[in-house]
Amino acid sequence: MPNQFTAGTLRDHIGGVALPWSADPKLADNAPIATHSLGGDTKNLRRATDVPVLDLKQILLPAPNNFIVTRRKELGLVVAPAFIRSPILGPLQIALDAAISPGAAAPAAGAGVATAVDWRVRWGWPWITTVQDQDGCESCWAFCATAVVESMARIEHFVWSKRSEGDVHDGMGFKCANGGDPAAALNWIASNGICDPACYPWRTNDPPYTPTADRSGRTVKISPHVELGSIDDQKKWLDAVGPLGVTFSVYHDFDGYATGVYIKGPTSPTNYFRGTHCVCIVGYDDTKQAWLIKNSWGTSWGMSGYCWIGYGQADIDSWAKLGVQGTNTDPWTKRRVHNGSMIESGDGAAHDNFELLAASPGGQVVHYWRDGVALTWNTAGLIGANDAAVCPTLTGTTYNRNFECVYLTTGKRLHHFYFDQSGQKWTDGGVFGPTDADGVPGFIQGNYGAPGNFEVVVHTADGKLNHWWRLNGPPWTWNDGGRFGSNIALSGASLIQSHYGSQGNLELVAVLNSGQMQHWWRDDDSGNIWKPGLIFGSGIVSPPCMIEGQYGASDENHIGNFELCVAAGGQVQHWWRDNQGDMQWRTSATFGSNVQAVTALIEGSYGFDLEVVALRTDGQLQHFWRDGAGWHTGPVIGAA
Repeated sequence: MPNQFTAGTLRDHIGGVALPWSADPKLADNAPIATHSLGGDTKNLRRATDVPVLDLKQILLPAPNNFIVTRRKELGLVVAPAFIRSPILGPLQIALDAAISPGAAAPAAGAGVATAVDWRVRWGWPWITTVQDQDGCESCWAFCATAVVESMARIEHFVWSKRSEGDVHDGMGFKCANGGDPAAALNWIASNGICDPACYPWRTNDPPYTPTADRSGRTVKISPHVELGSIDDQKKWLDAVGPLGVTFSVYHDFDGYATGVYIKGPTSPTNYFRGTHCVCIVGYDDTKQAWLIKNSWGTSWGMSGYCWIGYGQADIDSWAKLGVQGTNTDPWTKRRVHNGSMIESGDGAAHDNFELLAASPGGQVVHYWRDGVALTWNTAGLIGANDAAVCPTLTGTTYNRNFECVYLTTGKRLHHFYFDQSGQKWTDGGVFGPTDADGVPGFIQGNYGAPGNFEVVVHTADGKLNHWWRLNGPPWTWNDGGRFGSNIALSGASLIQSHYGSQGNLELVAVLNSGQMQHWWRDDDSGNIWKPGLIFGSGIVSPPCMIEGQYGASDENHIGNFELCVAAGGQVQHWWRDNQGDMQWRTSATFGSNVQAVTALIEGSYGFDLEVVALRTDGQLQHFWRDGAGWHTGPVIGAA
């Protein structure tokens, strides 16, 4: 191997030819420049010049992201009907190819791509997961593919979805010393999905591949990837779809990059060719004449793990770049952003159908669903055992993505039903719980175990809250976790597994006899003890719904704000807690009329919008939704 650079030699190298980038100023002149691991392989990649120019209009799938739909229209990339919310028309969608209003002019088709795109922050929101480190393994290709999938799950579904580089790397049978290419990794993900790190982590010691038993229900799925050869196609994709995977050549001076636009310096005995590397392109800037890459060498390298690379430099435009669309996020990813009687499932063309359950007057449960592209509500049929006393609490689980619900029975017990995805039918899971249950149950799949335990909290006739849990393995029995609290009037679909604590605390809000609400949390780092939190609100006589949303979550490791909706005085009150600030509960809006109770609250794939379903005093279910302009009244769904 040629002599290694020192920081001083690198500075001389950069300055000698006036390169527009710099080395780390914290390094002393005699400090060696590290040699980072690579692992890229080009044998299965196509040359960019061999990839035909694409008609992006014909290959773009339905996109629920309103930002993206609008941008595609501006670029003239919408052919099939695409839909965007209209505050005038409520939650109905209007075709973007039609006029917004009579006589309105559509944006000019074929408008040029943006001169700069940076997916780290776009439209005021963060979109890119945290920078990772391949830890000395020749695994850049796995990190590249994973980063692209994570980015697209965020862009298409508005949730943070950290995926496991170890899942694709070890699932493909590779060792730490093996190189590869991101195209093969994306092919494997298209066939097998990619799970979260808790299902199977990234490790460097070549362990046997042993993901958790519920891997099938905690994998993000993708459509086959797209190859893009022309620079114009690549910029359009970055502008109108999302990040790309790329392979390029690494010379030793790149190891010492700190900031600026990387231009390869002269090859020399010290600045030698080291090999091929794969990274995720998250933007570009025509003023800089450079691509913005997210690397996998940790945050101490470059611009906190990022780098600008000049167009055409180091073979970065020699190979086809790889794009992904049509991500289908798993229930584990979405579990914190829905509560109550409705979830956003992976069904439908855009993998974003709504599934809604409601208790019918005869004690049965009706299953409604909404198509995620046409946004029309439909009835799937009746389920249950004619014993439903209140609206069920519904969630998606890691059991092959089954839907599961728990509801209060007319006999003061709890009843579990699940929708078996393999058999496409609802199945009776049995009656369990206290004999004096008296409220809407909170129901989630929690962090404990793999598959995660089911957790239920419900109000009981003695004015307390009763916690029950099920170990999700043989003998599949429900266990009484004890009672806590006092002067409780109402429980609700407000139980969540938050990001607080090393394990993730359980959190809920209940209504007191005083008409106020009280926040409770279980300290899972110190004995699993339920502790009372703040008391807030007044005049509440209906059960609340609560989620941990995406506001305030700057990346996948930060907790989002708590969002809560509850009926009071015939209207819906929206409360939120600033989990990155003073932790106080505040109201943000009151909306609706003739509202008896809130049955569901979710944050789905529509521009970080909140979605609420409320039971009206006439027995009908009403949909409301909030975007950047405020709360809007949606359609009447049906009877409950």
